[in-house]
Amino acid sequence: MKQAARMLFTLGITVILFLTLAGCQQGASESGKKVMLWNGKDFTGWKLYVPDQDVNVNDIWSVRDGVVYCAGKPNGYMRTTGKYADYKLHLEWRWPGQPTNSGVLLHASGTDQVWPQCIECQLKAGSAGDFVLMGGAGITVDGKNMQNAEKRFVVIPKKQQSSEKPAGQWNTYEIHSDKGTISCYVNGVLQNEGTAVSLTTGWICLQSEGGPIEFRNIYIEPLK
Repeated sequence: MKQAARMLFTLGITVILFLTLAGCQQGASESGKKVMLWNGKDFTGWKLYVPDQDVNVNDIWSVRDGVVYCAGKPNGYMRTTGKYADYKLHLEWRWPGQPTNSGVLLHASGTDQVWPQCIECQLKAGSAGDFVLMGGAGITVDGKNMQNAEKRFVVIPKKQQSSEKPAGQWNTYEIHSDKGTISCYVNGVLQNEGTAVSLTTGWICLQSEGGPIEFRNIYIEPLK
């Protein structure tokens, strides 16, 4: 009886661990429904990161009138605590003042650092839709493998003229991550697309980099 009880206990722990890990990496396609990444009220489900532990992260990120406000300095990011794969990511951003720099970091993992290994979908003013490969990440664009492990950043320019809106107006990013293919739409315009992505699951991060930026309506939903 004792041996059987121990076996059942061990099996139960194994099942719980498996379900926990699966849940951490669950995408919208697996859940079959829209998943709100930001609840519109606070930073539940997110980690706020800057490398300097003497900096109060709440001085950088805050919620104002139902939107995320990011001061933009110092460099860092807010990231999901869960890891995601195979989804359509929707988010909206605007520059409350002079447009500067930010980015959406896809599939980061490991130790938190300002420049993690990831695929960035650029938000830098005038360059939204560029890919930036960080830390040796790889992607193939127009049949060319763009991976370069010797460079910290590899920039892959967007395909079209800028489709961004002026400062003060809300822009929309739709980013599709589908089994190794990433497509970036800026205000409905396909600006970039790549295949054979080396990183297909991980955190989703929004950068603090340059100056004030605001975000809202951050969610993922199944690919159709």
